[in-house]
Amino acid sequence: MTTSDYRTSPADVSLALAERLATAIDANDLDALRDEIYTPDVVVWHNDDQHEQRVDENLKVLNWLHRKVGDKRYEDVVRHATPTGYVEQHVLRGTAPNGTELEIPACLVVTVTGGRISRIDEYLDSQAAAALRS
Repeated sequence: MTTSDYRTSPADVSLALAERLATAIDANDLDALRDEIYTPDVVVWHNDDQHEQRVDENLKVLNWLHRKVGDKRYEDVVRHATPTGYVEQHVLRGTAPNGTELEIPACLVVTVTGGRISRIDEYLDSQAAAALRS
């Protein structure tokens, strides 16, 4: 395999997309998420409510997190490419709107289609995330 082949491998594309997703979320760049990172028909599912979000609803939630969670950061990030995208483990840390410290372990199973994210299945510790709802 040549260097150019490696840079364009599906695994490399998926992991680069994971970085772009993280950067856009950190910057609250909703336009990049909508226009460059997500497919138009992206589905974001969460284990704690069994709800499938479409792009507008997901962007609304991410914008709320950006505005309401103080010192929001994703730490202990581990990513692995898969044949259909990537899997990521991380811990969301920050200060919840009610003033309590957040530490929410999560796992994302991400499907990449045509160089963009078409589905995210997010598994998070619902008890740890309760501070976001209070």
